[in-house]
Amino acid sequence: MTPFHYDQSLRKDINGPLAGLDEAGRGPIAGPVVAAAVVLPPDCLIEDLKDSKKLSPAKREELFKEIYHIAVDIGIGIVSPEEIDRINIYQATIKAMTQAVNALSCQPALLIIDAMKLPLPVKQISVPRAEDLSASVAAASVVAKVTRDRLMEEYDRQYPNYGFSRHKGYPTKEHIDRLRKFGPCPIHRKTYSPVSALKLPF
Repeated sequence: MTPFHYDQSLRKDINGPLAGLDEAGRGPIAGPVVAAAVVLPPDCLIEDLKDSKKLSPAKREELFKEIYHIAVDIGIGIVSPEEIDRINIYQATIKAMTQAVNALSCQPALLIIDAMKLPLPVKQISVPRAEDLSASVAAASVVAKVTRDRLMEEYDRQYPNYGFSRHKGYPTKEHIDRLRKFGPCPIHRKTYSPVSALKLPF
């Protein structure tokens, strides 16, 4: 069963839109966590759509534009690094996903989510690796990833010492080396190791 057939099989049992949800940014040590909710039209087919982690940056950008052109509705949720430090990344991801659903202009009849449950009065299907099963979730993964990457490129211009446009806040060797050289900046997650092991300059 293809991801598009999976979504179609679920639509048979609901009366209303189906929304796929995914996030980007749980693993980085800097920057926000971003979630997207995407409602695709029932009869759409987006060639090469898959989990954003399995796509090149150029292909993600191409699909991002196609998804925005085709989608019935898209909602975005963003939770800051300060909030991540305050409530932890799991709760921050739930908050970002809830924001994304609430940002939709339509009321979904069903949410498909990657192994999470949201505090919303909407029917939900929570399955591991949902982005491999559902086209709607795969689309949400692309939207969330590209949205977050663009934010990190903006942060790279604000804080040029860290190379955010290249590693997007993930703990690469380059990022760790620059973190140790320059200390944390305002978008670093202070509760994350190795950030938490460094003396904060503010």
